[in-house]
This record gives sequence, structure tokens and C-alpha cells, in this order.
Amino acid sequence: MAAKRSTPTIRLRRLAGQLRRLRDGTGLRREDVEERTGLHSTTLYRIETARARPQYRTLDMLLKLYEIPTDEQLRLKALYKQSAGEGWIQPWHEDLPEGYTAYISFEREARGLRHYSGTSVPGLLQTEDYARAVTRGVLRGATHDQAEDVVTARMGRQDVLSKEEPLEFWAVLDEAALLREVGGPDVMRAQLARLLEAAQAPNVTIQVIPFTAGAHPGMPGQFIVLDFEDPLDTDLIYVDGPAGEIFLESEADIKRFRADFDQLVAVARSPDDSMALIAGQERKFAHT
Repeated sequence: MAAKRSTPTIRLRRLAGQLRRLRDGTGLRREDVEERTGLHSTTLYRIETARARPQYRTLDMLLKLYEIPTDEQLRLKALYKQSAGEGWIQPWHEDLPEGYTAYISFEREARGLRHYSGTSVPGLLQTEDYARAVTRGVLRGATHDQAEDVVTARMGRQDVLSKEEPLEFWAVLDEAALLREVGGPDVMRAQLARLLEAAQAPNVTIQVIPFTAGAHPGMPGQFIVLDFEDPLDTDLIYVDGPAGEIFLESEADIKRFRADFDQLVAVARSPDDSMALIAGQERKFAHT
């Protein structure tokens, strides 16, 4: 059995970012820190990118090296203790790809999420039958159990839309996602009905980009923009493609993807017109 894997939390990511900024503020390179403390530069890189949680004595050593005031040290040490909490991974999710489990953790802690999808319905809005058909079609080499783990995880993720402080979710779909017959007409009809139902929630917005809109910034592939409650937590971009899961958090990348999403919203049909388009396609599948 594989060793249990933890995923980064927002608190660990916040701690990592602050440690990185504190080092930058001193003008020290990672190699300089290694020379002064003996902490390997690769280990420091992993700490500063939230790939590893530092030991307490390592954190204390770094804060003293950076000459951080006592009150700030206490705040960061409190954040360190909070960062020990694991991301949301149920036991049956341990065999999921590491990038996906990390994404699930961030999604659970996000305040808002903007998702563009060009070929399929976003996971947070999928029915179980649609999710199963997508998973089996995409993960051709997966075993039955592996595919079911993905479906179970996807269904479990959806409670972020209905929890006490629900996620603010804005989905923009290309019309192709409505027309692609995933799982057959009955599965598609139920899936489109699910979209119509989900759009009634005050925290969910769904728009569709019609084919008549022509070329648009989303054509290269799907992406997700996550934002968080705490202003210290910068937006996070998640891109999932054939090359695997990629997280982006540089200011330039965030600015570009936010602008792309705004452009997609502008070329998409309004939410009301999008619902009419979805309802019309649902009726077509009902008569197939």
C-alpha cells in the first residue's frame, strides 16, 4: 500500500509565500541561506513552494536569520501550526494523481472559482453518469477501480456549492460541451437538466459561448481561476491538459487568465440566453 499522501493547504501555501518574500527582502539567495545555515537550497526551494512543510526548528532558524521582529515571528509560527491540517482527501482518493488532489484541496478553501471549459461540462456540475462516461473516455488506461475513484472524488467535490458559505462559481462553456454526446442521449438530457437546475442557485452563474462567436481566448483549452478570502492568498490558476496538471501563480499569469475569462464572459450569451440554449438542446436529446 502506498504511503499516505498529504496535499498543500492554503495556510501552507501562505506560509511558503511569506517565507519566500522574507528571504527576498533580505537580498539572500537560497544558496546564501544554505551557506549560512546548512539548510540545502533544494530543501528551501521545496519549503518556499509549499512542496514540503518545514520542521519547526527550521522555521525558527529562518526567521532568526531574516531578523524578523518577535510579534511577526509569533504570527508566522501560529500560521505554521495551522498549516499542519491536511487537504481534503478521503481514503479512496489516495491513488488519484497528485496534481488533482492538490487542486481539490485548493478548491475546498477557495472563495470563488471561474471555470472555462470548451469540450465538457465542468466537474462541479456533472451528473454521476456523465462523470463516469467522461472518465472512462478520457482515462483509457485506468482500471475500473481507478476510474470509480475519480468519479467518487468528483461527486464529493460538489458539496462546495451547497455548504454553509458556498463557493461562488462562474462557469463559461463552449457550445461544443452541450452538443458532444457523452454517454448517450439519456445521459446528456439528464446532464443538461442538471445545468438548468444548478443555475437557479444564487452562487452559480453559467454562460455559453455559441459557435457563432467565432474564435475566442478559450480555444487553446480549459482553465480555472481560484480566488481566496484572505488578501494574502493570491489567485491561483489551474490548467489541466494532456501534459498534466499545472498550477500558475505569477502576477503576469494571473492577470492574463483573468483577462481571458473576462473576454470569454463578454462573448458568451447572457445567463438567461444561455439557459434558453441549454433547454433547447435538452429537448433535442429528449427526442433522440
